[in-house]
Amino acid sequence: MTSAVPAHDMSATVERLRAAGCVWAEEEAEIITAAAADPAELESIVARRVTGEPLEQVVGFADFCGVRVRVRPGVFVPRARSALLVRAAVAEARRCGGHVVILDLCCGSGGLGLATRAALGGTGTPATLVASDIDPAAVACARVNLGDGVYHGDLFAGLPARLRGRVDVLLANVPYVASRHLGLLPSEARDYEPRSALDGGEDGLDVFRAVVGQADDWLAARGALLSEITEAQTAAATAAARAAGFAAEIISDDDLDARVVLVKRR
Repeated sequence: MTSAVPAHDMSATVERLRAAGCVWAEEEAEIITAAAADPAELESIVARRVTGEPLEQVVGFADFCGVRVRVRPGVFVPRARSALLVRAAVAEARRCGGHVVILDLCCGSGGLGLATRAALGGTGTPATLVASDIDPAAVACARVNLGDGVYHGDLFAGLPARLRGRVDVLLANVPYVASRHLGLLPSEARDYEPRSALDGGEDGLDVFRAVVGQADDWLAARGALLSEITEAQTAAATAAARAAGFAAEIISDDDLDARVVLVKRR
């Protein structure tokens, strides 16, 4: 995309972003100037960014795992570390073979489901993608990215009954920040993303436990549940999966500082 913003505005934008504490000011300035249609829009975007609003929300998109995800104000922004969750989901989908059903639960913008579907398309694996979120703003945003098949409800509550026992890959990027740690989050998350997308309860695993406790009703015979966790949550998440009757293993990527718990039937 070619911006209508004069080139000389780039350096001024960099300086304003740097003064506001943006660590990657040069990279952000390139994204912002490319996204702005004219100097007036550039000023509007920069003004929002320097107050702390997430870059992805002010430009309206995030480039994530090779796809462009539309992001609206007040909606959870896809994180780079979640690339591990996408890779693991793709591997599980290919293991199932044939046409797979993917459920992106607590979907936010729908970015994880979108990236997983796109990656599977490159392998020739046919997939049906369904998504759900409790936040109406997230549902509206996900429908922009995914089209039909996005439902509104608390975890599984809004999903059609026909999906019971048919989900091959359950992507559940549930909120997993311990409540007492919410105040330690960067202001971009704390002030501009919904608490419902962040707060996982006392130890951060309340929502995960609720999901794994209901997963047996929704997973296909060879289906898998994948959820992002922290290193400190490894033992508790594994124990929760086993208590629900599943086997669990941890997948990690030190470069991304990411961990995924992979849950399957024994």
